[in-house]
Amino acid sequence: MSEVTGSASWREFGVEIVIKRIKEVIKNFRLNKTAEVAAITMGLPCYGESEAGDKELKKAIKEGFSPVPVYLTNDVEVGWAGSLGLKPGINVVAGTGSIAFGKDESGQAARCGGWSEFFSDEGSCYYIGRESLQLFSKQADGRLPKDELYSIFREGLNLKNDFDIIDLVHDQYIGSRDKVASLQLLTKDAALAGSLSAINLYKIAAEELWRLVLAIRNTLYFQRKPYMVSYSGGLFKTGDLILPYFFEGVETYGGKPVSPKYEPMYGALLLAFEKSNPEGLPNLQKRLEKK
Repeated sequence: MSEVTGSASWREFGVEIVIKRIKEVIKNFRLNKTAEVAAITMGLPCYGESEAGDKELKKAIKEGFSPVPVYLTNDVEVGWAGSLGLKPGINVVAGTGSIAFGKDESGQAARCGGWSEFFSDEGSCYYIGRESLQLFSKQADGRLPKDELYSIFREGLNLKNDFDIIDLVHDQYIGSRDKVASLQLLTKDAALAGSLSAINLYKIAAEELWRLVLAIRNTLYFQRKPYMVSYSGGLFKTGDLILPYFFEGVETYGGKPVSPKYEPMYGALLLAFEKSNPEGLPNLQKRLEKK
C-alpha cells in the first residue's frame, strides 16, 4: 500500500508545509485499527545540504513525531536502499535533477552531484532541457547549422517567431524545474528524428552521469568486483539514446549496471527496519524477494 502527497522539499515549500504533508500521509495511510507506527524513515530532498535548514527540520520533526523514532536522510539514500536492497553499490538518479549515492561493504557512504539546478544536476532532464534551449538559440541565429532540433522545438513550443522563445521561457519556464525538465521530451523527439545535436547532447549527459559513479568509486572502497551500479529516473527511459553510453562508462571503470531491485518506498521501509528493528530485517527481505 502507498499514499501520495505533494513535494517534501523544505527549501521549496518551507519546513512547516513539509511536516504537515508528511503527517497527512501517515494519517491517511490505511493501517489496521490495532496497528501503531513503530518507526519512520524520511528521505527528504535538500537534507544534508544546509546546516541551518537541517537544524530547523530536525527540530520540527522531533516535535511533530515524538516519541516515534525517525531516521532522517536525503532522498538519494532511500533510492539507493531500494534500488540495491541495502547491498553495497552505487545508485544514480537522473530525473528532473541528477544525483548519485553509494555505500561500500564497510558501511562507508558517499554522494555526488545534485548541488543545484543552477550550477549542477548535470546529465538530468533539467540539464537536457536547458542545454537544448541553448542549441535552439544557436541554430536559430546561425552559430550552429539548423537540424531537426530547431524545427521540433519551434513547432513543439508553437513559436511564430524564433524570438518568441524569450518571453515564453521567462514567463513559463524560469523558476520551474519541472517545466524546464519537460523540454527533454522535445529533445528526445529531435534525437529520434535524427538530430545530431540532440543525439550528441544525450552522449554528453551519459558521460556526466557515469562520472558521478566514478567519483563515488574513487571515494569508497568496494571489495566486490565488479561493484553494482543501479540507475533510475525519467532520463534513463530514453533507452538507447542514453543507456549504451552510460553503461560503457560504468563498465570501463569496473562497475556492473543493474536494474533497480525495488522502488524507493521499499528502500525507506528497509532503512526503517535496519535502523529500528534489525532483528526483523531478514524476514522483511525474504518477504520482499517474493513480491
